[in-house]
Amino acid sequence: MKLAVLTGLLGSAAAFAPASQKVASTALSAEKSPALPFLPYPENLKGYVGDDVGFDPLRISDYFPMDYLREAEIKHCRIAMLAFVGFIVPDIGFKIPIFADVPDFSSATAHDTFVDQGSMGLIALAASTFEMVSYIGVSEMLQGSGRAPGDFGFDPLKFSAGKSEEDLKLMQYKELKNGRLAMFGIGGIVTQAVLTGHGFPYV
Repeated sequence: MKLAVLTGLLGSAAAFAPASQKVASTALSAEKSPALPFLPYPENLKGYVGDDVGFDPLRISDYFPMDYLREAEIKHCRIAMLAFVGFIVPDIGFKIPIFADVPDFSSATAHDTFVDQGSMGLIALAASTFEMVSYIGVSEMLQGSGRAPGDFGFDPLKFSAGKSEEDLKLMQYKELKNGRLAMFGIGGIVTQAVLTGHGFPYV
């Protein structure tokens, strides 16, 4: 009888014993993000150019297809790189002939000039047309066409001709890093141009 009571008490006590630490130790030993070592590595980034950094603190890649996210990032990178150069060029003296006689024309005032001349509608139409056409490729990619994010087969200067897979990945990585820098850069020079009212170098 005493043995039965003792066995019952031991069984009850076991119910209140600390839970196994196996899950916790697994979480602690999980791969960490090189960019943010205090956060776990975002698994969905693996296999994409730049995955060695592992920067996704908001875990956006957990909620949206990674192909779509990379496509959007590359598009914004390319636009930002073009915008950075395009913003500076008029401010160092190169102007489109139709704007040569516009007084005090600069990149910072270009928007108002385009509005006054009625050009914004045409610009919006051109941008919308480009977006609609490019989305066909994005949609097909998301349905499994095999197309790589950002790859529209546009390489008129043949930069990729004869390149090995390793060389192509390096070129893609350079494009990505320069594009990310350009996104910060265009935001910075636009802000400086408006705040200072000065042209290049916007100080």
